[in-house]
Amino acid sequence: MADPAIFVRGLRKNYGDLEAVRGIDFEVQQGEVFGLLGPNGAGKTTTIEILEGIRQRTSGEVRVLGFDPDQAVNRIKDRIGVCLQATNLPDKCTVIEALDLFASFYTRRVDSMMVLKRLQLADKRNAFYSTLSGGQKQRLALALALINEPQLVFLDEPTTGLDPQVRLEIHKLITELREEKRTILITTHYIEEAERLCDRVAIVDQGKVIALGTPREIQAQTLGHSRVEVRAAAPLPDVPDFACERISLSEDRRTIVATSDRPARTLADLVKWIDQCGVELEDIHLKRPTLEDVFIELTGRRLRE
Repeated sequence: MADPAIFVRGLRKNYGDLEAVRGIDFEVQQGEVFGLLGPNGAGKTTTIEILEGIRQRTSGEVRVLGFDPDQAVNRIKDRIGVCLQATNLPDKCTVIEALDLFASFYTRRVDSMMVLKRLQLADKRNAFYSTLSGGQKQRLALALALINEPQLVFLDEPTTGLDPQVRLEIHKLITELREEKRTILITTHYIEEAERLCDRVAIVDQGKVIALGTPREIQAQTLGHSRVEVRAAAPLPDVPDFACERISLSEDRRTIVATSDRPARTLADLVKWIDQCGVELEDIHLKRPTLEDVFIELTGRRLRE
């Protein structure tokens, strides 16, 4: 197996008496989309800034593309792309000027117009930065992160505050980069974003990794059960014991709610039993645990808090 694109062991960062990062361990494999999830103040941005060479760590071992960010920061910066939570450029800087300026910082670059076309900004190449919409500014920030054809891309909350349409456009771009085998590390507050885009995720809280794995693995390791809800057209008799963790019948005796680690089997048993009762089905819901459910179980808080 190739060396990981990112290697982190025992990472710590202190600001005086404040421990922002308290011993984080994880690896990101080449070509992987890896997500860091957690609430504000969890230590995600500090961790990324250490990996990018923006901040020095207090202790621990870190390798990015084989280099120590504290020792070879310029070599790392030449090979990575970075999209920060907020990017601000001079109001009178045009889109194409911004790209050409950033391209001059690197030893390699791709054609500016090709990047603009990919980000649907070609028609805005001569527009001033101040005239761009919020979504266009974020797409420009992504273009700046890709101008040097990076091996590794850091995306720190890339879709925060954007409307759903622009968010979907950026999701599409990330998917395309993934298909090109680019390595991506993304932080996000949006659970559906992580579940849709990431191969693996690390949930961070209070400076520590509290869960690590694929979204499905984390869901199975922690909650390990799904919610099955069946609505009948008429009242039902007492529900027999099925192979599930919990089961209940609503006051009007028409809705059954069950939690099960084998939801497909539980659902099939319930539907068969209701049919045997001679009652028609009105609705069925099957809800698997989400990463937010996992986070709430582990910390008692929501990710957006």
